[in-house]
Amino acid sequence: MSSTQPRPVYVIGAGPGGLAVAAALRARGVRAVVVEKSDGVGASWRGHYARLHLHTTRRLSALPGLAMPRRFGRWVSRDDVVRYLEKYAEFHELELVTGVEVTRIERAPATADGGDGGGAGSDGTASTEEPGWLLHASGGRVLAGRAVVVATGFNHTPRLPDWPGRDAYTGALAHAAAYRDPKPYEGRDVLVVGAGNTGAEIAVDLAEGGAARVRLAVRTAPHIVRRSTAGWPAQRTGILVRRLPVRLVDRLGALTAKASVPDLTAYGLPRPESGLYSRVRQGAIPVQDVGLIAAVRAGTVEPVAAVEAFDGAEVVLADGSRITPDAVVAATGYRRGLEGLIGHLGVLDERGRPLAHGRRSPAQAPGLYFTGFTNPISGMFREMALDAEKIAKALARRLGVRAEARRAAAHLPDTGLRPVDPPA
Repeated sequence: MSSTQPRPVYVIGAGPGGLAVAAALRARGVRAVVVEKSDGVGASWRGHYARLHLHTTRRLSALPGLAMPRRFGRWVSRDDVVRYLEKYAEFHELELVTGVEVTRIERAPATADGGDGGGAGSDGTASTEEPGWLLHASGGRVLAGRAVVVATGFNHTPRLPDWPGRDAYTGALAHAAAYRDPKPYEGRDVLVVGAGNTGAEIAVDLAEGGAARVRLAVRTAPHIVRRSTAGWPAQRTGILVRRLPVRLVDRLGALTAKASVPDLTAYGLPRPESGLYSRVRQGAIPVQDVGLIAAVRAGTVEPVAAVEAFDGAEVVLADGSRITPDAVVAATGYRRGLEGLIGHLGVLDERGRPLAHGRRSPAQAPGLYFTGFTNPISGMFREMALDAEKIAKALARRLGVRAEARRAAAHLPDTGLRPVDPPA
């Protein structure tokens, strides 16, 4: 294999998306090396709050080539997701390099013959492949890859709004990324900002975990859906409707909500004015109910207006009211954090998202792929699994890797970096 694959495909990020792509590439005889800045796989999942479970079913969340164990239950916990990702890397014998951060990606310069001096093609003839890519990494490393798959994650860099007076706030302020469990907030008055899935679940966790008072600041009323109705998971509905016309799904969503979700207007959480799928197309995923409805009706989670500013110990809300919580947890989302890595390549839109995704490379950057940068209603794990197979197929075709390469895939050459031992 060393003569036919002189350089690997580099996959940046050892989360579910990156591991899935690497496994799918390996199955097609394409050498893939996963580079991860942390010390193990699934770093993002390790950092999530303890209560978290997948909102998608176990059976519809498995990555290519390895089912999730039945003992994990229908809704897989954070810790079991991490166990699964560790086992996945071991099962597929993935080349994994940890503790190395890729900071910048650039096109490799072409050689005089149009290649990069990388050796023979997959059929033994002179290589005519594209120049490939250079990855600048920590420790002064420069890695040469045939192609690159960026899988650094949808929730990469915590976004904390620059509220007026924020820096002078005398209470405790933390982004939801730092929240682990309710213990530090026992007996305290807490304001959770943001009514997405994270904010809603943290608010319930605090209310059940001993916080003296929990308020949830809501700027735009979310769509709330039951995680499962009569055994039918909301994810399956998301799969069925995602290609239907937006207006039709909006109407169906409104009818379903009236039948299955109580009107919480009297409690300060009205039904949304815009349609469910219209909101999805704007990037707002429905909130799956894992206790929010009951908590709001019981008064243990109190919806309030959005945060406008801070004033000393007070939080100023959009309706003009002022409250004085002991602590604020900001579930205000994340940025993709791709600007420093690839912003110079012209492959990001105005919101910092990749212009192409899945099997398609940006026109100006052939051989550069992205996975895990969407948040579909059909389930992120499911879509990353589908993306992995599509990316692997597209890359195998692009690189000219033939079927016989699969048989040699278990005898790939050394990466030049030292992979970690597969986790037990």
